[in-house]
Amino acid sequence: MSTVITSVDPHSPARRAHIAAGEQLLSINGHAVVDVLDYRFYGYDAKLELRLRRPDGSERTVRIRKDEGQDLGLNFDTYLMDEMRQCANHCIFCFVDQMPPGMRPSLYIKDDDARLSFLLGNYITLTNLTEREAQRIIDLHISPINVSVHATDPQLHCVMLGNKNAARSLDYMRAFGKAGIEMNGQIVVCPGWNDGDQLRRTLSDLMDMGFRSCSIVPVGITRYRQGLAKLRAVDKQSAGAIIDIAEEYGAIALKRFGTRMFFCADELFLRAGRELPGDDYYEGYRQLENGVGMLRSFQSGFVAALDYEELPAVPSPFTMATGRAAEPFLRMLLETAMERFPGLQGQVIGIDNDFFGRTIDVTGLVTGQDLAAQLKGRDLGDRLLIPLHMLRHGENVFLDDYTVERLEQEIHCRVEIVGTDGGDLADALFEGKEET
Repeated sequence: MSTVITSVDPHSPARRAHIAAGEQLLSINGHAVVDVLDYRFYGYDAKLELRLRRPDGSERTVRIRKDEGQDLGLNFDTYLMDEMRQCANHCIFCFVDQMPPGMRPSLYIKDDDARLSFLLGNYITLTNLTEREAQRIIDLHISPINVSVHATDPQLHCVMLGNKNAARSLDYMRAFGKAGIEMNGQIVVCPGWNDGDQLRRTLSDLMDMGFRSCSIVPVGITRYRQGLAKLRAVDKQSAGAIIDIAEEYGAIALKRFGTRMFFCADELFLRAGRELPGDDYYEGYRQLENGVGMLRSFQSGFVAALDYEELPAVPSPFTMATGRAAEPFLRMLLETAMERFPGLQGQVIGIDNDFFGRTIDVTGLVTGQDLAAQLKGRDLGDRLLIPLHMLRHGENVFLDDYTVERLEQEIHCRVEIVGTDGGDLADALFEGKEET
């Protein structure tokens, strides 16, 4: 059973109440526990009555007093205490459907689970929800919910999600808005499909539905689209048009709600050849995880960190590798550092994405084999700097299963992993050699 306890944290309220691994959690304060949302919500109070089933089938009741909001300290076989709900849609722009064959299985998993939206911030379409589950979100006031919207025209919404029943998710959005559930949206813009007047309609509807914020990002198109819908990439002209529409409706939202609400991904500004907005535009960087404001935040941290850097007596020459989209941006940062510290020795090299196709130009999708092929035999200095988000979380492995160690062997250069903050890059640039 999904609610069978696998372990109990030391010094936790559950340990003090002598709850043991192997028992099954049935209910909290009379409410049945089905998954992690029930466990988190009903376990929040200071006074709890837990109904447990022992391995022999007998049941018992345990009463616990703890601090309000303190976790009980119970662990289960899976994080959700249930099976993860995978996506039932066939979105025309789905990146997973554009993955090359032969990659590790985890890269082909498509989740669409409302619980992961609340707990981890994942974006979901709501098409997997039943009426009962939608009502539970309202009853428990589960918030925030992050929603992949894409279009609010019912017919287009169904077409873009590849699901003839997808229009019901629009009804859920309206119901959640009326119930005061905080919603953040995401729109993947596909030129010729949901841009132009369709984008205007979507932004207008989201204001009426009560969304708190919405990111607008360009579609990513790999070279593995055989048999899929015909899509074209966002170019300079279409990126500019998307930004203009977002600005138009952002101004309306600012007057109505005190927030611009609609935020364009950094990639749109890069493709449009426009300067990145200032810090104030991003209103606390509420859509940072969607690539909205990441570069501006990074630049601010980098420039601020330069005030605390000192040039080593013998600077260590370096190369920074990046995707093509961010190449001009990183060159600008390096030039800023070199103007203040003329002895700094470094270069930026943009990497073409031959693995996914050259329409993919973001840094996070650069692979180890492309780095190796394009950097081999070049003068890289003493070290190659690559950003952390090129690698699998918590590991030194690229998307194509190349390891950092293999890359070092092939390019004959030490590889340094740079953190996600601008200050991390500033620190990396100023690593020095011992004075000789």
